Amino acid sequence: MEKIASFQIDHLRLLPGLYVSRKDKFGGAVLTTFDMRFKQPNTEPVMDMPAIHTIEHLAATFLRSHKDWAARDVYFGPMGCRTGFYLILEGDLKPHDILPLIIELLDWIAAFTGDIPGASPAECGNYSEQNLNMAKWECKRYEALLKQNNDKNFTYPE
Repeated sequence: MEKIASFQIDHLRLLPGLYVSRKDKFGGAVLTTFDMRFKQPNTEPVMDMPAIHTIEHLAATFLRSHKDWAARDVYFGPMGCRTGFYLILEGDLKPHDILPLIIELLDWIAAFTGDIPGASPAECGNYSEQNLNMAKWECKRYEALLKQNNDKNFTYPE
């Protein structure tokens, strides 16, 4: 078997950032998979599961409801390594094309109050494992990094 694209990235040199992981053709559309890398792999402690779960619920709700992007949202979910998330959008896109969307998403999560969408026994298989405060902290930290607008955080290491 061939090594998949995400395993071909040197995780020893990968920094937190927003990267294009891959582009796939699906019918007549291009699907762009983004690597939203919150943590430096194998260096920083990974995110805790309750924060990841909360970010997943909130981000999916935000993206699937967004006035401009909902129709192009295919998927949002966590990486198994707990260092970030994958976002799949319809379109041949680059990180800077979606940076305003990601900043808006992170601001929305950081300001969120109330009940976590989908966090009830009828809606989620592990509804009680949530941590809104830690999710907000992770999103604020990631947003500060993205706002530095450093090219090394938008291009995979060679």
